[in-house]
Amino acid sequence: MHTSNIKFRGGLNKAIVMCSSIVVGIVGLLPSSAQALPAFARQTGQNCVACHAGGQFPELTPYGRMFKLTGYTIGERTVPLSVMGVVSYAKVANTSKSDNPPADFQKNGAPLFATGSVFIAGKVTDNIGVFSQTTYDNYASQSGNGVFHGHMQADNMDFRYADRLINEKRDVIFGFSLNNNPSITDPWNSAAAWMQYVPVPSPTSHQFIDGTAPYPGFGSGGNLAGVSAYMFWNKLVYAEFGTYRTANQGFSFMSAGINDASTTKLQGANNPYWRLALSHEWGPHNLMVGTSGMIAHVYDVGTDISDPNNLGRFKNAGIDAQYQYLLDPHTVTAQLAYMRQKQDHSANALAAGSPYFLADGITPVTPVNASDTSNILRAKLSYIYQAKYGGSLSFFNSTGTTNTLNQSSGYDSNGQITSLDPLGTGISSTRVTGNLSGNPATRGLTYEAFWMPVQYARVGVQYTAYSKFNGASNNYDGLGRNARDNNTLFLYVWGAY
Repeated sequence: MHTSNIKFRGGLNKAIVMCSSIVVGIVGLLPSSAQALPAFARQTGQNCVACHAGGQFPELTPYGRMFKLTGYTIGERTVPLSVMGVVSYAKVANTSKSDNPPADFQKNGAPLFATGSVFIAGKVTDNIGVFSQTTYDNYASQSGNGVFHGHMQADNMDFRYADRLINEKRDVIFGFSLNNNPSITDPWNSAAAWMQYVPVPSPTSHQFIDGTAPYPGFGSGGNLAGVSAYMFWNKLVYAEFGTYRTANQGFSFMSAGINDASTTKLQGANNPYWRLALSHEWGPHNLMVGTSGMIAHVYDVGTDISDPNNLGRFKNAGIDAQYQYLLDPHTVTAQLAYMRQKQDHSANALAAGSPYFLADGITPVTPVNASDTSNILRAKLSYIYQAKYGGSLSFFNSTGTTNTLNQSSGYDSNGQITSLDPLGTGISSTRVTGNLSGNPATRGLTYEAFWMPVQYARVGVQYTAYSKFNGASNNYDGLGRNARDNNTLFLYVWGAY
């Protein structure tokens, strides 16, 4: 048996002991009568399983989707405040292929309080409701002496006006949303904003967990400012159309806590988003098939937006589906999502080119492509018994065009691949997350088991295994790291009140 395997198993045993202690402490603090997102539970009088499939927040049931589509207004006004916190542990399979393991795998094998969120959510009037999340990241930044510093910033925001026209022949829900994240308005969990549900901690020991593996999403990112209009007709057809702009000026609260250089900058407000879906319910079953897309004109991060040569474009189009079976004591959910993205790079990004050479140290690599196309597929199957015990299996596969612009590892002018640049060529390679091929291909599986000892507390364990990473199964960074070296054990305790 290899020494590294012994250490890995030893870390697992240690993690189980530590997380068990954490679970006992947190469960002891949570009341046994805790219900769905607490602010919404107080408002509706419903318990967790009414809105969330098998009690597994945030995945919605048909009733939970109806609550969201009607603008979070069902029930009576109450205290619109909830809090959420995550304690986690991560262990990367191999940390040896690194020049600086403490930096590349921060807090590896150590339990930590990862994130906490404050929610202001609930009914404002009979037609107006709000879902607003602000998140504290305990490991947002690190100073030169290794000390971490926490930071608070705006997270997901959705402010709605909704109404419903219903009689014996029709049932139409319609509304408008002011929000900061394309698809945050979506009521299905196969949508880009919701398929990844466990909060992801910042330390680099967590950089390969399932939450950071490829997910279908929009190139624009989040913390924007958008307005959309939606309609749900006869519980059959859902349609939503909107557009987004930079979250600045009067909309700056939607990107609060993010410095200007890191804020996503869009050109104007002509950045359309759309969503169409067909839904059907029969007995304990419900099924949805849909499509979504977006076109976003995005300035390169941290660049001068007065220079049109810093402007690029993302075009996204995707399909997704979700099936649920909800009949006590069983809950089954199957999700499938696929997203195709074309990115047109800015003129300045293309002019920068790639600094790397072929192995001879003389011949430059192939000229960069003006655009890239990527494809991400995600599939997940989950089962929950008695709204208490559950497990899931997820598959992810990312493919796309090869472009030397996307290389972050390669040969320098001496024909070497190094992350330290000892000969002073000015060209170095990225260790651990480097990409030698310029191809995004990444593939793997995530196995998960979880337990909900009380409503609104979940204890989970995930193991994410990679068969390909950054375009290769072996030596993907040119510095000897293999895809399987990134396999990661992740334990979490997730609670809300």
